[in-house]
Amino acid sequence: MLNLNRLRMLSELSRLGTLAKVAESLAYSPSAISQQLGVLEKETGVQLLETVGRGVKLTPAALVLVAHTDAVLARLEEAESELATFRGGHTLRLATFQSAVIGMAPRALTLLAENYPHINVELSQRMVHQSYEGLLAHEFDIIIGEEFPGLPAPAYPGTVRNPLLKDALRLLLPVTGALAGLPTRLADLAQAPWAFDPPHTVAGQWSRNVCREAGFEPIVKFETNDPLLQANLVREGLALALVPSLIPAEALPGTRSVALAGNPHRALYTVVRAGNAAHPAVIACKEALETAARENVILESDFELES
Repeated sequence: MLNLNRLRMLSELSRLGTLAKVAESLAYSPSAISQQLGVLEKETGVQLLETVGRGVKLTPAALVLVAHTDAVLARLEEAESELATFRGGHTLRLATFQSAVIGMAPRALTLLAENYPHINVELSQRMVHQSYEGLLAHEFDIIIGEEFPGLPAPAYPGTVRNPLLKDALRLLLPVTGALAGLPTRLADLAQAPWAFDPPHTVAGQWSRNVCREAGFEPIVKFETNDPLLQANLVREGLALALVPSLIPAEALPGTRSVALAGNPHRALYTVVRAGNAAHPAVIACKEALETAARENVILESDFELES
């Protein structure tokens, strides 16, 4: 009988690419991972790894074994999900990024506490790519992702994605100071200073792309993936920013938001592992997040009528 723990190490090596990353993911030393995979080779009777430079790569036989391993792990997770209906309490691990934490997660957690008091929720704030890594490594049970216009999010095998919210993206200006009197048409803001997410992030790429499509290269004076810091820089008259409407107005004092031409939206969605999709706690969390998202859409509609 093949050892499931060693099979999972091989699967993680296929996903992560190096023994060092597998060791970090599973809290082993690289030498221990290498030793266990050597034992797995003896158990299977076939070569699983080839040395390539300083690293290793999986043989065709190993890839076949990984496919079966992933199917077994998913089936075992399905079994755990079904057994959860017979148990009482459960700890659910949710990961999401800052604007969703601010604008939607607190309401969803309140709904969960009211309707499912036996579910203990552990919330972690992560960048989207970090959330995906944690989900695939079984560190999290459910994550929230985002997709910006023109920048489709990658699909990850073994996961299930469900739409959550369409979130308008807006221009943020200060209410006082020199920048408050600037025009609100993006094409007229070529000389304005900006606060954007770093260029390697999806939000940072989108912000720069929007400016380039408007005919100019933005003057990015501040780079931060913290939308509240961006808003504070705007409030102080130091920069303009492009922010999601999911962030509540009370978190953006001293600023005003303006709709962009074409009314672009980012898409928010939930992601779970396929084997965990039927877990009662996961289903309850998705329902709470969807309710919080619907409430946010209503609030945004009201804002549109007032603006």
